[in-house]
Amino acid sequence: MEKVRKIITAVLFMFSGLAAGAQNIKLGSLVYSGGGDWYANPTSLKNLANFCNEQLHTNFDPTEAHVEIGSPEIFNYPFLHMTGHGRWAVTDAEAQNLRKYLEGGGFLHIDDNYGLDVYVRPALKKVFPELELTELPFDYPVYHQKFNFQNGLPKIHEHDGKPPKGYGLIYKGRLVCFYSYETDLGDGWEDFDVHHDPAEKHLAALQMGANLIQYVFANNQVKL
Repeated sequence: MEKVRKIITAVLFMFSGLAAGAQNIKLGSLVYSGGGDWYANPTSLKNLANFCNEQLHTNFDPTEAHVEIGSPEIFNYPFLHMTGHGRWAVTDAEAQNLRKYLEGGGFLHIDDNYGLDVYVRPALKKVFPELELTELPFDYPVYHQKFNFQNGLPKIHEHDGKPPKGYGLIYKGRLVCFYSYETDLGDGWEDFDVHHDPAEKHLAALQMGANLIQYVFANNQVKL
């Protein structure tokens, strides 16, 4: 857990402009078991990292890093992104590892790429049995960082015609997991020629992703 704290401290320095020359922090893509396509949206984190470098003056390495949920390597990544179209099964050991990571200051963003929802809830319950996924109100700070989203999550892709929703797991007053549902932020982050989204939706998705990054690394870190 101490390693996560040190990495987060380095990222905080990036936001304050004290480590402009460092470029060794990567956004991690979570590899999970159960049969779901964790590898969906291969260009999304690269584009999000580059957008944050431009808009937030971070200095992320845009190379995507794949990290297994049960590996100690997750402690090298203060921000993990998870996506897919379904089938996430978490073992006891993986649940314990992920819990230690989140308790120690790490952050998990889960983005339902359609079909993941029925697996997310029981898996997270295994990680934090005492916590409930809670829909975050529109005035929650994650929607009001560099970019303002007065109505919560932007709608990027249609699934079942439902409104987009943002859920959170809050541990000891700290948001440790943000779950975006019925929006497909990760699809919106991808290269234009993948989904051919309108420019305004692509931009809105990246802006919301940047808000997540800024909120996690600058406003809501480990309480020592």
